[in-house]
Amino acid sequence: MNEEEKGFVIKDRRSFDEKGELKDVESEKEKKPESENKEAEPKKEAPKEDTERPPLPEVNFSTLIFSLSSSTLFHFGEIADPQSGEKKKDLPLAKHAIDTIAMLKEKTKGNLTEEEQKFIDSVLNDLQWRYVKAAE
Repeated sequence: MNEEEKGFVIKDRRSFDEKGELKDVESEKEKKPESENKEAEPKKEAPKEDTERPPLPEVNFSTLIFSLSSSTLFHFGEIADPQSGEKKKDLPLAKHAIDTIAMLKEKTKGNLTEEEQKFIDSVLNDLQWRYVKAAE
């Protein structure tokens, strides 16, 4: 097997040399051909103005319940799909999300603040009534 048939190249990227001393990274870059230096640098892209996201809400119990309730409303067909703009009704998925909230209520019993307990109770009651009306 000659040198041209080699399938891969092994490059030592360790920070220390054989003596255990820190390598001079800048001089290593200078030794490489310019094309290799460009590959090593991360590509910088300008941020896209139109795709910036709004800040995400704080992660807590209430935002989790709110997210699950929004998902349920989506499955009831009350909220349109953000990409297609269509409203689709899927009662089994809505029931699954309601059951998930009910399970969280049961599993967190005694561990919630009064405000969190009132919130999960009201959200769960509202969604259960909506389900009954939608299933008629």
